[in-house]
Formats: sequence, C-alpha cells, structure tokens
Amino acid sequence: MQFKPHEYQQYAITHIINNPAAGLFLDMGLGKTVTTLTAIDDLLFLGEVNKPLVIAPLRVAEDTWTTEVAKWDHLNHLRVSKVLGTPKQRINAMAKRADIYVTNRENVEWLVKNYFNNWPFDMVVIDELSSFKSSKAIRFRSLKKVRPYFKRIVGLTGTPAPNSLIDLWPQVYLLDGGQRLGKTITSYREQYFKPGDRNQYVVYNWKLKEGAEDAIHKKIGDICISMMAKDYLNIPERIDNTIDINLSESAIKKYKQLEKDLVLELGENDITASNAAVLTNKLLQMSNGAIYSENKSVIEIHEEKLKALLDIIEAANGKPVLIFYSFQHDFDRIVDFLKSKKLKAVGLEDSKDIAEWNKGNIPILLVHPASAGHGLNLQYGGNIIVWFGLTWSLELYQQANARLHRQGQKDNVVINHLVTKGTVDEDVMRALGNKEVNQNMLLEAVKARIKEYKDVTE
Repeated sequence: MQFKPHEYQQYAITHIINNPAAGLFLDMGLGKTVTTLTAIDDLLFLGEVNKPLVIAPLRVAEDTWTTEVAKWDHLNHLRVSKVLGTPKQRINAMAKRADIYVTNRENVEWLVKNYFNNWPFDMVVIDELSSFKSSKAIRFRSLKKVRPYFKRIVGLTGTPAPNSLIDLWPQVYLLDGGQRLGKTITSYREQYFKPGDRNQYVVYNWKLKEGAEDAIHKKIGDICISMMAKDYLNIPERIDNTIDINLSESAIKKYKQLEKDLVLELGENDITASNAAVLTNKLLQMSNGAIYSENKSVIEIHEEKLKALLDIIEAANGKPVLIFYSFQHDFDRIVDFLKSKKLKAVGLEDSKDIAEWNKGNIPILLVHPASAGHGLNLQYGGNIIVWFGLTWSLELYQQANARLHRQGQKDNVVINHLVTKGTVDEDVMRALGNKEVNQNMLLEAVKARIKEYKDVTE
C-alpha cells in the first residue's frame, strides 16, 4: 500500500527528524506507528542513526510494528527483529542483522542488565510512553541508566497524563534527562503542585498550583507535540449506551450483604488506596455476577449481565461483537453461557486472532482491556463494543475503545456499558464520565460506603 502522509503526519515526521528528543502525544487513530517508522527510515537513510530499538506493549511488539512494515510499500525493505520470548530467543534476535529491533517493556530490565557495558542502540522509541509514568518502576529505572547513550529518543502516547500531570515527569525525564521538568520528581512536585487529600504524612493526590498547568505545557512545548483525532480525522460517530442491569430482590440482597461485610471489615482502620482497591475490586466482581471466595472458587450471584449481553448479541443480528471483560471468571462464565445458547465466543490470544477478527471470521471476541489497550488495530472487524466489566482506569478505557473507534473504521461505533444499578458500577461510570478517574475517586467511593453502613449500624 502506498503511503501518502496527511499534513499532520508529515508535521510529526519532521518533528521527529528535527528533534533528537521528541514526544508525540498523538490521539488514538492518527497513525503514529507508520509516522514513526517513516521518520526512522529517513534517519537510517541519512546515516543519523544505525540501530533503533522500539519498546512496546507485548502484543504490539509481537504484531503491530512488523504488520505496519509489511503494509506500506515504502517500508517493505526494513528488516525487523523481535527481541521476545525466552532469553535464548532474545539473544538470537539481538544477534540478527536488522534495521529495527522491537521488544516488550517487560524485557527492558533484561536488556539493560545484559547489554549495559556495550549498549548497541543509538535510538530508542517508546511506544506508549505513559507505561513509563512511574518513577519507581523497574522499567523506568533500568532505562534511565542507559538514557545517556541514546542519540535520539521518541516517546509515543495518546494519553500522557490521563489521571494527573504528576504522571508527566518520568516520561519527560526519559526524553530530555530532566532538562525541562527537573532532575527529580520531588523537585517537580514542589515547583508545580501542592498536597491534596492526605492522612498525616500520606498524600493521596496532588493538586496543581495556580498557573502550573500552562507553565508545564510551555516547558515541554518545544519537544512535545499534541494532536487530537477530532481536529484531523473524519471518524464515524461514537455512540455510547448505558444499559441498566436490574437485579432481582434476592440478588441485590446478596450483593448488599457481601458489600456490607466487606466494608465493615475495614472498621475504623485508615482507608488506603491498597485496601480501597481490594474492596472495589470485589464489588466490581459482584456487579458482574460472581466473586472469588477465599479458596479461589467462584461464587455465582446473578446472571443479569449475561442475559443483557445475549440481548445485545442477538440484536446485532450477526454483526461481530467485541466484549471487554475484567476477571477470569467473567471470561469463563461468558463463554459457557453463550455456548449454552449455541454461540461461540473466543478470547484474543495472538496475531492470528487479530487477522481473523479483521476478516470478519470471529463473531464474538473477548478481550481484556489491559492486553489490548495499545496499538492493536481491530477497526476492520466490527463496530460494536460491550463493556461487560468496567475499569477505573481512564487510560485503559480510552485506549480499549480506540481499538474500534479509529481511522479506518467505516461505521458508527456503538459502545455498550453494562451497569448494574445500585452497585459500584454506577460509581465507575460517573468517574469515567467526569474524566477524573484517579485514586481519589476510588477512595471517595469507598468512604461513602463506609459512612453509609456505619450510620445504619450505629
């Protein structure tokens, strides 16, 4: 296929070529992979770089970059070596003669450990830069060690700071070594933020100082460019549906009793993000219809979401349906329930499944949002999404929806959210709607439940 770059893509290509450190905050569907590959090809031709490394989420490393090279005529000559699999397979891949080396982010620590003394890559591309948003993560600390050896670095993401601008510091540090936002996250926080909700010395969130947001954007504006799909693409409409799930009296009674028991277990203890996350995780399981017991067996509570899912599939009248699920028991229950109705649902496992879906050969595809959040092109296989289980992560939510709602999609994308009334599902939907999904929202939801049950028992 011949590549005729849009004006915004040519601008991004030029930005990469002209800036040794370049951040491309491109919205989903703007073609950041082919844009980056084109820039890499130009830089290789000009002799500006010799050995580029791409770091990406596993599924993207396995499939997307090689698929894009094969797809475009001007990139067909590029040889890609995938540094994946077992240590032996990785070592063999590193020894191959190639133009571009691709690995997954979990292998960053291994790469740095094994090649630190003779770091071979003079250019690094981080596909989904926001996956390096934690300064405490091993992958960040490992890459930081070899950052001085990069002649060039490109950071790609559609969501650089979905929850807070605090997330920007590690990402920008990898781009410029701390030139713009400071050498440490502590100094960055002190300059631009003030503590928000806190419990003594524990700060739950940070709030921007007045004028700080503009100041941060100005600081990084010379090396980072941001583009929104709505400004450049004519993508079919996205239609969001909320489908209320009403539980039977017995099911809601079970839910409320389990919710009460879990909430009251916390008692007078301080509510931390850790125990709040555990609690809401269990409540989300119950909203979906089942929960893991202490011995990991599955306790069924209701089938209402399964019935609603079946209604959607039947209404689709043969059109493919993409289902996002949260827990393994969701997956198992969906597959078994649909099988009992003579319907076959399969899980996304590899690039073959992606190809089959895009050919229209998979009528019902089950995907966990964390495994398909970035870079996977599923827009050719269907236009109907069902969120069977909701996520607190705005980033995962946005990226997952963008697997269908992106450039190349021909039809309006219908996103169905199954929301069990009177449960934590409603809290998650409010948070996603407000685009304020963060730790504080989760904590507030838990605190509200504790107050509710304490008031009843007192």
